[in-house]
Amino acid sequence: MFKDKTIVYTSGTFDMFHYNHLRMINYARSLADILIVGVSTDELVSSYKAPPIIPFNERLLILEALKTPDIVIPQHTLDHTEIVKKLNIDAFVVGDDWYGKYDYLKDLGVQVFYFPYGMGISTSNLKKTIHDSYASTLDSQRQAKPENIQQS
Repeated sequence: MFKDKTIVYTSGTFDMFHYNHLRMINYARSLADILIVGVSTDELVSSYKAPPIIPFNERLLILEALKTPDIVIPQHTLDHTEIVKKLNIDAFVVGDDWYGKYDYLKDLGVQVFYFPYGMGISTSNLKKTIHDSYASTLDSQRQAKPENIQQS
């Protein structure tokens, strides 16, 4: 806590920014007097899954354009120990797909909230929907070959 203000940190890749990203950030905002949002760099994301579709600088600008965060910062590591200490973080919010992975922050006096995305939209689902739609379109185009046109 800083001057009786609750500082909350949330972070993520925020690739192909969607409704569940917004819900999690809004939830974090509801807990915070000061909300800091970390955006994972391309290098960090690529260290544990496929590289993001949207480049880091663009993802950072998208988050900065939101009214919700007070501060948007790059996230270079999945270990939040240093950021918690340097910025006096009181609470951390992350998607429940990371459930249990940040419990170590509790030992530093940080409340950890695993936000339930629930069913519905995710970046993985978006990518699959786009891929499947594109594949279906290509398949339809292959099957609907135009008839030969005779020239006179």
